[in-house]
Amino acid sequence: MTLKKLLVGLFSLLLVAGLAGCKADPKPVSGKVLFWHTYSEGEEALFLAEVVPLFNEAYPEIEIESVRMPYDGLKQQVITAYTGNVAPDVMRMDIVWVPEFAKQGILEEVSAFDEFSDLKDNFFAGSLSTNFYNGKYYGLPLNTNTKVAVYSKAVLAELGMTEAPATWDEMIALARTLKASDDRWGLTPQGFGPWGFLPYFWTLGGKVTDDEYSVATGYLNSADSIAAVQQLYDYYKEGLIGPAMFGEQPDAWGGMAGGNYLWIDDGPWYFSIIGQTAIDSTIVSTIPEGKGGSVSVVGGEDLVMFNKSENKDASWTFMQFMMSDEVQKIMAKTGMIPVTQSAADSLTDVPAYVATYIEQLKTAQPRTPSASWGSIEQVLSLAIESVFRDEKTVTEALNDAATEIDALLK
Repeated sequence: MTLKKLLVGLFSLLLVAGLAGCKADPKPVSGKVLFWHTYSEGEEALFLAEVVPLFNEAYPEIEIESVRMPYDGLKQQVITAYTGNVAPDVMRMDIVWVPEFAKQGILEEVSAFDEFSDLKDNFFAGSLSTNFYNGKYYGLPLNTNTKVAVYSKAVLAELGMTEAPATWDEMIALARTLKASDDRWGLTPQGFGPWGFLPYFWTLGGKVTDDEYSVATGYLNSADSIAAVQQLYDYYKEGLIGPAMFGEQPDAWGGMAGGNYLWIDDGPWYFSIIGQTAIDSTIVSTIPEGKGGSVSVVGGEDLVMFNKSENKDASWTFMQFMMSDEVQKIMAKTGMIPVTQSAADSLTDVPAYVATYIEQLKTAQPRTPSASWGSIEQVLSLAIESVFRDEKTVTEALNDAATEIDALLK
């Protein structure tokens, strides 16, 4: 090889390497993002006063048009707007709607964005899973909640306790002692529906479906699930479960105020609505640990993007911004619980009970993310109620429900 050819080859290699190492500055994201939400008046005021100005400062080329929507009839409004090509770019959506709209093919898959993997591990797993459908994610959790055990401080004191029981067996022992008094109960599931019943069912070792939410047979009617429901039914027959489960009096909150109940499971709204009286008269704890652990149910709202959006880059930028610790902690001032572990762990100036909700979220589970959740919920509710009204055995009820839910999951 001649010296000339050697130099030309070397120059070419250097040129290619240099070009490969040079990346153009990313194009600034710009556009207008129409954002529909159902924030309360106070939540909206905080969002507009503190969050939007922060976003405008960080992304001056993106305009956020925020529209507060009434919840009544909202699902139909979404469908109508999408069909008419006037849907928003981004929406704060009830968590149980996300799989339904994902199945209809109107939501953008957010797990396809490069940054999703960086966000994923910081979310509470139960909150993130509410966006899961058919192996992909169609939204990000925006704000979350769950339920914890709220004990009557006075009733605990009567039973010689100054703190909440840590295990299910310890709690049941207290419930049996309390049973000696008239009109007093140790357990208070609030209804037969999944929101009321699932924390007890899961904590005692039951499961509704497999981990992919694809089949109920072998899970809802497994030996562990049958044992969990049977155990709760036996508590009812023993007189440990209060009338609130049947929608009768005293209801959960009234029974707590009247000293009828040892504990209820409830969300942070119990304290924000009742106020200081609730804080002073209760001891909060995670659900007492049973065979399945300490498990509660996830609530909240998700943030989704519609796939007809003409401003997807700007919309995704806004969605990521709403996940930042700064924004999550700003909105926590309204009582919302952050969806990211980093924001939740660094909260300050919040009531002491909030820490218990954050701890419970680490093991909380979603109601089955499915486009057919409304029907699944009804099947589950009727199955559990049929057991407690002595219309079916536990095995019969769960076998029948599993078969019906299998069809709904297809």
